[in-house]
Amino acid sequence: MFALEKLGPQTVKPMSKDEAKPHILLVEDARDIREPLARYLRDHGYRATTAADAAAARKVMKGAAIDLVVLDIMMPGEDGLSLCRSLRETSQIPVVLLTAKGEEVDRIVGLEMGADDYISKPFSPRELVARIAAVLRRTQALPPRQTPPGAERIRFGDWTLDTGQRELIGTDGVALPLSSSEFRLLTALLERPKIALTRNQLLDLTKGRDADLFDRSIDNHVSRLRKKIEPDPKNPRYIKTVWGGGYIFAMEPENA
Repeated sequence: MFALEKLGPQTVKPMSKDEAKPHILLVEDARDIREPLARYLRDHGYRATTAADAAAARKVMKGAAIDLVVLDIMMPGEDGLSLCRSLRETSQIPVVLLTAKGEEVDRIVGLEMGADDYISKPFSPRELVARIAAVLRRTQALPPRQTPPGAERIRFGDWTLDTGQRELIGTDGVALPLSSSEFRLLTALLERPKIALTRNQLLDLTKGRDADLFDRSIDNHVSRLRKKIEPDPKNPRYIKTVWGGGYIFAMEPENA
């Protein structure tokens, strides 16, 4: 045992058992789903705060540290996709989307906007808890961003990445379009420069649960991206291979 050190007039208090639990924000307009699901999360080791719409969710996040957001897509007013996009532009909080059964377009758009996972209604609370646990394990193991989220233009070497238009602009001003996979991969690398990222980490950062089962798909995306941005793809200047460990973006980018 040890005595807590006093800092000025205040005493440092140890974290309570409840405070040590992951804090989940459940954003769902249907009360008959929201409240029972929140109770289930609390019964299974989580703190749970609820919000009936996007405005209430934003208010909660201003006043509390949230570890993960469970977000319904179909809500009155600002919908879940809009809130997801806003969250991804300003934070790294993981997002699990609740989608209507069969709404494939919404799921794809949500993943494109940076959601970490999705689950289709109707679903069992047990499955949601399992997905929450998996997302938290995965995202907490990832290295943090070095480049601020939401930067609209990121410059590196002879290129500028326009994150709004999802295209690369060369020194000649000509825009080079990127596929969705190439854009997500390049963004993930630029946000974590000079940090070795394994193939599994890159899969998590770029595709989450929809990732190809074989991590060699990352190698194919890197190869295509190198052909577009490297002066000599066989001797890369930007995206270097970490033998046995994945890839690293070797240059420090800057906001343009």
